[in-house]
Order: sequence, then structure tokens, then C-alpha cells
Amino acid sequence: MMRDPEQTIGNLIDKQGVALVASVDADGFPNMKAMLPPRRREGITTFWFTTNTSSMRVAQWRENPKASVYFYDKRFFRGVMLKGAMEVLTDAESKESIWLDGDTRYYPGGVADPDYCVLRFTAQSGRYYANFKSEDFEVPRR
Repeated sequence: MMRDPEQTIGNLIDKQGVALVASVDADGFPNMKAMLPPRRREGITTFWFTTNTSSMRVAQWRENPKASVYFYDKRFFRGVMLKGAMEVLTDAESKESIWLDGDTRYYPGGVADPDYCVLRFTAQSGRYYANFKSEDFEVPRR
């Protein structure tokens, strides 16, 4: 049993260069893709990512917000899957809050680029794997 899930899982997440995110397609099948790690997080509850508004995943999350995010530490063969909901945010405040210098590489129109949006993932529960054991847990509400 994890002593401090927020610290254990938070440390794992912060060390990863990739996040795997999943959406649900119109036929009910999971669709997974690798993304850059979250730009910001609040504990293990809320995560902010950047992506293209025109992407297939954004269309899927607008139809069905169910999502999961997986972080994997290959060195120690451990990982965490978080289940919850993904919101697509296009308001200026959300976009400006996680914009970084250099993002024009992906969004040439800058922070106001219509193809730039923010994904806010809110976790509800999770499953942690380490030392050949898995453990389910509820994510604390903030």
C-alpha cells in the first residue's frame, strides 16, 4: 500500500517526458496517443496539456469526455493510470496560462492561434503498478 499516493505518484509523473492519453471513439473503442507531459498539474487531480484544436482526439473528447492518462517509469518498471474527464478549453485565459516561449513552433499564430487549445484532465480514480503489484485508489477532490 502506498504511504502517500499524492507524493509517490506526483514524483513519478514529474520525471516522465511523455504522457499517454486515451479518448473514446464513436464506436466505443479506446484511442491512445503519446503527448508531451502536462504543462501544469494540481496534485494528482488536475492536469493541463496543449494540443491542436483540429486534432481527432479533441473531436472525440468534445463528443465523449471520458479519458485516461498513463505515466510510465521504464527504469523501475512502474506506472500509473488515471481515469477521469478531459475538457477542451479555447478561452484566452486558459491558453495564456500555459503558453511557453517557443510554442509558435507548433502554433504559428501565437497564443491566439485558432488551432491551439488546452486540455484539462480531471482524474477521478487510478491504478498504480510497482514491485509486481497493482493498487486501485480514488483521487482526492480539491
